[in-house]
Order: sequence, then C-alpha cells, then structure tokens
Amino acid sequence: MQQKSRAYAQEQIERQLQDFQRLGVLADWKHPYKTMDFGNEADELRALGKILEKGYVFRGLKPVNWCFDCGSALAEAEVEYQDKKDIAVDAGFPFAPTQLPALAQAFGVPQATLQAKPGKLLVWTTTPWTLPANQALNVHPDLHYALVDTGSTLLILAQERVQACLESYGLQGTTVATATGAALEGLRFEHPFYPRTAPVYLANYVTTDAGTGIVHCAPAYGVDDYQTAKAHGLADSDIIAPVLGNGVYADSLEYFGGQHIWKANPLIVDLLAERGNLFRQVLFSHSYMHCWRHKTPVIFRATSQWFAGMNVAPADGSATLREKALAGVEATQFFPAWGKARLHTMIANRPDWTLSRQRQWGVPMAFFVHRETGALHPDTPALLERIAQRVEREGIEAWQHITPEQMLGSEAPEYEKNRDTLDVWFDSGTTHETVLRGSHAAECQFPADLYLEGSDQHRGWFHSSLLTSCMLNGVPPYKALLTHGFVVDGQGRKMSKSLGNVIAPQQVSDKMGAEILRLWAASTDYSGELTISDEILKRVVEGYRRIRNTLRFLLANLSDFDFQTQAVPLHTLSEIDKEGLELVRRLQIPALRTTSATNSTRLSASYKFFAQKTSGPFI
Repeated sequence: MQQKSRAYAQEQIERQLQDFQRLGVLADWKHPYKTMDFGNEADELRALGKILEKGYVFRGLKPVNWCFDCGSALAEAEVEYQDKKDIAVDAGFPFAPTQLPALAQAFGVPQATLQAKPGKLLVWTTTPWTLPANQALNVHPDLHYALVDTGSTLLILAQERVQACLESYGLQGTTVATATGAALEGLRFEHPFYPRTAPVYLANYVTTDAGTGIVHCAPAYGVDDYQTAKAHGLADSDIIAPVLGNGVYADSLEYFGGQHIWKANPLIVDLLAERGNLFRQVLFSHSYMHCWRHKTPVIFRATSQWFAGMNVAPADGSATLREKALAGVEATQFFPAWGKARLHTMIANRPDWTLSRQRQWGVPMAFFVHRETGALHPDTPALLERIAQRVEREGIEAWQHITPEQMLGSEAPEYEKNRDTLDVWFDSGTTHETVLRGSHAAECQFPADLYLEGSDQHRGWFHSSLLTSCMLNGVPPYKALLTHGFVVDGQGRKMSKSLGNVIAPQQVSDKMGAEILRLWAASTDYSGELTISDEILKRVVEGYRRIRNTLRFLLANLSDFDFQTQAVPLHTLSEIDKEGLELVRRLQIPALRTTSATNSTRLSASYKFFAQKTSGPFI
C-alpha cells in the first residue's frame, strides 16, 4: 500500500512540476523537496527526538478533536465549521435526599421547604449525547442562583435566567431564596437517568448569556469540562468515556449501548421525558466542527495522545513554548500587517499540540513504551537515531519490520511498539530542519528570509513551523511571512465544481498563453481575494497586447541605434533618465549592488555597461 502511495504521490509531483515550469516558476526542478524522501523522513524522526530530549513532549489523556471517519485525532487546522442542526435540551438533576441539609443551609431556608416537593437543578446543553458521561455541574462562583417554587416543583436556576426559562417552560414561579455559586460548591445532585450523583464545581467560564446559568460537565467530551474536573481532583482513570472511536457507545452503556451518538440524541431526550427531567427541547442550527476531509461532524473525545506542551517548562529551564512562540511573532515581519494579530491570537489561545495520529500512513512516532506503565524506554533518543538510520536507507516502511527484540534485546518482553503516527503538520512544520538545514542546506539559510502561503496557513504551516522551530531553536524559522488571498470567480465566490465556476490554469495557458496568467497574477493585489473570470482575462489580454505593441514600437525605433555615436552624454541626462538607468543597473549588474559606491560611480559603471552591451545595433 505504501509503495502504491509513493507511486501516486510521484505522479502528482511530476504533473505539478510541469505546470510550474509552464508558468515560468524558477526553481531547482532536478532536486525538488519531497516529504517522502527517505532522508527527510529520517530527519523528521531526529527532530522528534530533539524536542523529546528538550522536555516538550508528554503523553496524557485529554479531549481532542476526533473524526469518526478518520478514526483519529485531528489538528486544529484540520477542522472546519459548517452549519449543523442539533437538539438543545433543558434537563433536570433531581435533589439528592442526603444533600438536603447542606442545600437548605446554602439557601438559608428550612430543610422542610426542600422536603415539601420534588426539586431539580436545571442545565442546558446542545449535546444531549454527552449526558451519559456527565460527572459534574459547573456554576460561576460569583453568580446568584435562585431557588424557584413553581407550585409542583422546586427549581434551581441562575437568577438572571429565571424569567426567560420559566416562560420557555410554560411555567410560573416565585423565587424563595438565592445563593451564590460559591455556596453551592461540593453539593451533589442525582443524575437524570443513572444511579449516581454529580458534584457542583466552580468555573469562571459559566455565563448567563443563554441556558440556565448552570453547565453540565462531561470531562471526556469538552476541553473546559476536562480542565475543571482535573482542577477539582478527578483522576484520568475515573473519567467516564463511553463513546468509541467510531462514534458508537460501548455495549456496556445502559440504555444506549451499541447506538451511534447522533442517533442516540432523540432517544436520550425521550428518556429524560420519561423520567420527568425534560423541561424543554428545541431543534436549532449552529456552526459546528467538521472534518476537512470527510465533511462530517467531529467531537471532542478524551483519548491517550502524545502532546507538545504549550506551557511546559523545558528541561533547560528556558521560557515555555507559548512564550517563545509569542516572542517569535513579535520578531517577524508580516505582509499584510494584519497577519501578525491573527497569528498572535492563535498562539496565545491554543491548547497543547496533539502530535499523535491513529493512522496507518505517515511518519511513525517510533517509540517503545512499557507494557504496564506506558512509559517511554529510557534510551528513547538513542533508539530514535538508530531507527532514523534505518529509515534513511529503507524509508518509513522500515518501522513496520523493526521488532522490540532487534532494538531492546533482553528488555523486549517489557515493551511494545507505539502505533501512532505524527501529525502531518509536524511533517510540514519541520521543513526548516529537513530542508533548510537538511537536504537543501547548501542553497538555503536558516532562518529563511520569507515563508509565503495562503491566509489559511496562519493555523497551518506558518503555525506548526513556528512551534517546531521554537522548540528546536528557540526562534522562528523565518524572518517574514507573506500571506496571499484565494482565487475566486468574478462574483467573489469560491471556485467549486458544483457551481461550475472553476477556471483551470492549464486551460488558460493552452488557450491564451502562460504569460497571460503571469500578467494577471502580477497585476492582482495578493493581499485580498484574487478575482478571475473570462471577462477579467480578456482585459488582461488587451493590456498584454498594449505592452507588447508598445515594446515593439520602441524597439523598432531603436533598431539602428549606435551607442558609440548617438548616445547622449551622461552629464546631460535628465533626472528621470538617470533614475531609470539606476533601476536597470540594480537589476542587471549584480557586481555593482553596493551602497558604498557613490551615485556618480554607479551611474558611470552603468553607462559603461550599456556601452559594452550596445556596441552594435540595439536589439
């Protein structure tokens, strides 16, 4: 399979090379960079070994973007947002009988008030499928929460949300008492349909913009939920995570085992209603995470992964990765300038980088981990170098044939091979090591003068290159970043086969000539979207013809010009002519590109240059 993949990749590379050459792109086409070159694959492993030694890499259980179709974690850059319809519910968590004394004290009411009728704490969630994994209830410590008597039931809601919620439930009620969120901390409420209780945690991110002002917490399926649960002492081993990698609940889950989570949503709503714990349901459309490959919804899912820590102090005691990367952003020039704020915000707010992927293809995270503890072998850096040497000869396929016995000897029974592969953004993000300092070091330099890509790469290549270089070198791999827009049609719409508005560059080259494409690119503002259409190309053709005909006219009038006898003396040239001569000199006489020479010296040299070049007829 990998051999076929390599053959297919090579076929695409050859096609791209032909197109680039047809457009007149200048490059060393005989020695192109290819990720799949054995040397690059080996150097990528060496880069992984270096950041591991520096102390940035760790293994942990955290919620990560997970695609059921990929069966793997996704990078932030692999997630896009599309509209999705979901069920939102307001669900009740009944008062636990053993908690009534503490609850009465928190609200300052007699215990008999709470015993007189059923009571429920209400949460709002747009993901009913996470309710089976609920393990806590989050409130804001400074918000006030109301104990509301609706006649038949007591409800706990954020005070600011009482009126709106009661109206949506079709209920009327009276506030009996209030308490701050801090006063409710640690109280436990019964799960809506499972025989367990959930404690109240304090979380500053809880708001009253919508919902009930109380957030249902499923640590396995939300980053904020996970962090809050960990801060309150919940161990990874105690996290409830019933959703399997294919999006189906484990068979052992009561009521919903074997069901896909999207199909289970209405079943969960029905069970809430059956238990008397459903107060409202509404179908709504919102922007939701989707896999960029499969265009299907993704979720946050807690799995054991390898991470590069953004806030981890490295082994040498220097600044954290986040601090180094933010300093790197400040030290970089941006074209256009707005790119700086965008990248800065992304680095400032991003979570730890999930390096591992659960895929059969890609550069392996060639680790040996202890069968019982999951710890890396203590000689991992040296082992990675030995494996890299094999990969340099045989490609990443070598990892498939390497056994623990070959590498570890008598320790082999205690260890197993790690089956994860590296994030593809680590592949591209380490090109400053594999290319600038590796396969093309002779013609390149570190840091590069410029990285150039589309505006989406602030969260892609620009981003991953910055992080890897800051881990390896402490500085960005580039001095400047240039961002260009995307090609859109004459109406500003994205090119799409379904819309039938795609203009293939090859067709333009075959029909009008590659120079028309080059002139269109040169005359378009790269900082925004690049608009192209048949009408725009017609105008470019007209401009091209005017330029060509003007040059033909000028050359025709100079066909019998003799520099030696007809040239105007240097000292009599107008200022505009001298400026033109200077600009041409900078372009055509590299040896004279110096700031030390005086203007007159440079102009004289330019004049001699033209005299030599035009000793015969000017053509």
